[in-house]
Amino acid sequence: MTDVDPVLRALAHPVRLRMLTLMWPGPMSAAELARELDISHALASRHLRNLDAAGLVELAEERTRRGGRERRYRTVHGSPLSDHRDGTRMLAATLAHTLQERATHRDPDGRGVTVDAELWVTPEAWEAARRRLADTAAELHDAARPPRAPGTIPVSMSLMAFPLRKTPHADTNVEP
Repeated sequence: MTDVDPVLRALAHPVRLRMLTLMWPGPMSAAELARELDISHALASRHLRNLDAAGLVELAEERTRRGGRERRYRTVHGSPLSDHRDGTRMLAATLAHTLQERATHRDPDGRGVTVDAELWVTPEAWEAARRRLADTAAELHDAARPPRAPGTIPVSMSLMAFPLRKTPHADTNVEP
């Protein structure tokens, strides 16, 4: 594990991934994150330091609060997840864990989309779909508000879409 890219290592922990999501719409302190995630302040601070060291969050503001200094961090915008092909398995495991956790909180009356697919499509169809998926993710990120903001609902989105390596038999067309 010592050879793993620090960004990838930071992204591979479910709590840190959730922190990045929570801080996307605006800055939060370790105390705010701890309350939202139901973890200790010390643990939230340690995860924030890890994210900061990896360059995934930045200090947004410092303010005096109750006689002490409160540091609020925000997620550095941009999605480094797609850029780490060497860590695909680690990220997939983290996303799977996150999805399992979130699925337990699914609103039974809420509408959603669930898809699992392994398909053969033209490169043009893949690129068009990949762009739409990226645009949809960007649209939701742009619409994100701080946790529990009035008039908002919490939603979950985990997505990992990528081309597969061709198998040795991939170029053979077999008639059914």
